[in-house]
Amino acid sequence: MSPTRNSYDHVVVVVIFLLLAVGVMMVYSASAAFSYHKFGDPFFYAKRQVLFAALGVFFMFIVAHLPPDKFEKWSKPAILVCFSLLAIVLVPGVGLLRGGARSWLGIGAFSIQPSEFMKLALILFLSYYLSRHGHKLTRFWTGLFPPLALVGTAFAFIMMQPDLGTGTVLVGTGVAVLFAAGARMKHLVGLMMVGLGGFTALVLAAPYRIKRITAFLDPWQDPLGAGYHLIQSLYAIGPGGLMGLGLGMSRQKHLYLPEPHTDFIFSILAEELGFLGAGSVIALFAILVWRGIRIAITAPTIFMSLTAAGITAMITIQAVINIGVVTGAFPVTGITLPFLSYGGSSLTLTLVAVGILLNISRFAEATGSPRY
Repeated sequence: MSPTRNSYDHVVVVVIFLLLAVGVMMVYSASAAFSYHKFGDPFFYAKRQVLFAALGVFFMFIVAHLPPDKFEKWSKPAILVCFSLLAIVLVPGVGLLRGGARSWLGIGAFSIQPSEFMKLALILFLSYYLSRHGHKLTRFWTGLFPPLALVGTAFAFIMMQPDLGTGTVLVGTGVAVLFAAGARMKHLVGLMMVGLGGFTALVLAAPYRIKRITAFLDPWQDPLGAGYHLIQSLYAIGPGGLMGLGLGMSRQKHLYLPEPHTDFIFSILAEELGFLGAGSVIALFAILVWRGIRIAITAPTIFMSLTAAGITAMITIQAVINIGVVTGAFPVTGITLPFLSYGGSSLTLTLVAVGILLNISRFAEATGSPRY
């Protein structure tokens, strides 16, 4: 392993703090009106977002300074614990039902979403496994199939909740790690074809998913039903124009657009800050992706390289899906925007993942590539 630089990637740190600042600001702006009517406190969600962000940043910097071999040692128990939690959450009376999905575990005001933990645990375990068995990936049954079966099993547990959005991010991240590890393109293309068939079957198996697809193609067929979310989102984005209506001046957040502080926070941002504000956020994500890829390429070990690639892919896929949904590029699915949307489990776990990325950046070589 190359000597540590004792200094992590400061560009990543700056980008994360900028995204968190925008997130807290937009959570307050998007939620102030209805949180005042519901709780008598316009800062109800904003205060909790600050708490989640502070907690996440605290753990991010702790993780950034841990010995890197800890992540390899923890990968096995982490994946076992996460599978256990995914099984427990499905037990009626134990898992909490929110938004039509039994995805949460908790007592009172404290709750966690096991699928968020699984995304990171899967990255760590796949990186650990492939760093030792990656040379077998060119063979399908003895090389690619075992890690692929693990991804499929995790996806099956998440779909039993059901949570297609999180499941899609998990599968996409797993495939990205396999690609980075050297899986053959013809195998991945074949799997993509099978995946499209499976996705079609999942859509046809649930009437509400069929409605989401038809609403995606033409939301005006059902403007008060399946097409409502997309129509209200576009009503928010359209008037934003170049400069936006001004911070706090959104109209759609006043009980028109559902979930304005979570899944559709980017719509409110575009309405209030316009194309320049929305474009700046996208640019920050692009910088984060660039630095993540750079860290993955220059990491000194295979495990570090694959872990950095997986974390970068996870954040990228989730951001692309969320922004694609609110702009009408993808069918509506419940998934948050990393660092901006309100939420404890998602924000905290994503910041812990960034902490691992920063940890790896401390050991990244100035030039060169991972030593395979």
